Amino acid sequence: MKMRTRKAMLTLLALAFTLAIVMPALAKDPAQEAPAKPAGTIKTELLHLKYFSGGSMMPLIRTYLSREGNVMPGPNEKILVVRDYSENIARLRQAVAEVDVKPADLFFTVQLVLGSEEEEKGTEPMAASDAIIKELRNLLKYDHYSLLDTSVVRALDQQDSEVRLGDRGDFELWLKPKVVKDEKSSLIQTEVRLRQIRQAIMPAGATSAKPEYITTNLIGTTLNIKSGDKTVVGVSKLDGTGKGLILILSAKIVD
Repeated sequence: MKMRTRKAMLTLLALAFTLAIVMPALAKDPAQEAPAKPAGTIKTELLHLKYFSGGSMMPLIRTYLSREGNVMPGPNEKILVVRDYSENIARLRQAVAEVDVKPADLFFTVQLVLGSEEEEKGTEPMAASDAIIKELRNLLKYDHYSLLDTSVVRALDQQDSEVRLGDRGDFELWLKPKVVKDEKSSLIQTEVRLRQIRQAIMPAGATSAKPEYITTNLIGTTLNIKSGDKTVVGVSKLDGTGKGLILILSAKIVD
């Protein structure tokens, strides 16, 4: 009986000795340790941008920051204040340099065309031989197409541009192009918004220091245009007139 008790005690001691060796080794398993922080100390630097604003670059920069890092606006829109480990700042500087390059230069030719059942006085009729007008005649019910206004707009890649159109400037066009290049050609992916801004008719006897305006969204879309091509962006009915406003764009990348 004493022999069995002694054997059991030796077995327990051997198990305890084994655990004393194995458990510390498991606790120090590198796979279970927290990832090492970058070497060096945290520092603060100014990041100067050439072409893009700080607000447009912040999402890209945040992907390179550690948990301890941050980015804040600087004294102007072309400067950011970055705080992080040196190696992270070096990586984000390289990434920003690849993106912050001179944007492509573009020219848009804009035409506002009025479609109507009867010929409009004081407007310039569109040539019946124009390929776009031929296409419109097949698609729309209007018998007459006249040019309300035309303009040339210079725009930069991925930046906003605006122009006022119409005799009284009551149409506002907003553009934001993005050049998408491949091996064969270049597409100009363009966000377009056209709205009408009219002064409100005040009730008789009403007094107001400032005139009030009514804004109507007419066309809103995103389209792809090949450099040098011309296309119909959209058609919108003008309230209470039975007429249609047609927006036509052509775009070209300037080398």
